[in-house]
Amino acid sequence: MTDTPARLLSLLSLLQTPREWPGSELAQRLRVSSRTIRRDIERLRDLGYPVEATLGSEGGYRLVAGAAMPPLLLDDEEAVAIAVGLRAGAGHAIEGVDEASVRALAKLEQVLPSRLRHRVSALQSATIALTRGDGASVDPRTLTVMASAVAGQERLRFAYRAGDGAESRRLVEPYRLVSTGSRWYLVAYDLEREDWRTFRVDRVSEAFATGARFAARALPMDAEEFVRRGLRGGEKRTYVVEVDFDAGPAELPEWLRTAALPGGSGGGSGQTSVRFESADAPEWVVARLALTGLPFTVRGPAALRDAAGAMATRLTAAATP
Repeated sequence: MTDTPARLLSLLSLLQTPREWPGSELAQRLRVSSRTIRRDIERLRDLGYPVEATLGSEGGYRLVAGAAMPPLLLDDEEAVAIAVGLRAGAGHAIEGVDEASVRALAKLEQVLPSRLRHRVSALQSATIALTRGDGASVDPRTLTVMASAVAGQERLRFAYRAGDGAESRRLVEPYRLVSTGSRWYLVAYDLEREDWRTFRVDRVSEAFATGARFAARALPMDAEEFVRRGLRGGEKRTYVVEVDFDAGPAELPEWLRTAALPGGSGGGSGQTSVRFESADAPEWVVARLALTGLPFTVRGPAALRDAAGAMATRLTAAATP
């Protein structure tokens, strides 16, 4: 084998097999002299591949772990297996599969030959994965497009379906992809709305990078915290619930005693005033208070009193023949 680059690639492919190779066997396989093998080993070391040599009459070589990650050679079956695994993990936001995995998938699919890309797609379409939660799945191609746009600081266009079903077209400057373990979210600056937004990736379709570059903006906070605040509706929606129970403090359920804020009171007359924070819908808070089985009176806020009155009316009507 006289083509040096091709010979180096073949040698590297052999060394990536987890075994030790005698120099004579490498020379025989590549049809070169042992001296040429030694020179090629030095070339690989210069390129950053940690090739270890053992002493002896034959002399052996093997690839070991180094301080840095050098490029790896994959055969067709290995490339397909890795791509399918990354697609499955990214598509269902499995816990522990984060943006780094999506970037790896984007790099791998960029260089896959068309014949291998077809095999990956065929295997993916023939596979069903059981997921937890609501099973919101994501098209891996959408994730790879987004990851590439984030890395390359390219503006992104896509169609988006909001939680209420409203359809829109968005032009954004993508900042980060965030995985919560059950869903993927894109944090991006929406150019038409001139503000930062969070997008559920499973509601995105027709995503493509425009090719237009942008200078990265400064997000007011960490991307993970930005997503968390969006999921819980923001701190401004948190309110203080004030309730009087016709019961002593010891009769209250554990969750209520734990959530109680300072300022409540427990009198000897068997009545307890409780204050606690909530970001839930008032109807849900009223239902949870009713499930305690204890008589109570809502003192505030007004929205909670209205929700309690409306629920009482509905329940009375439901119990009336």
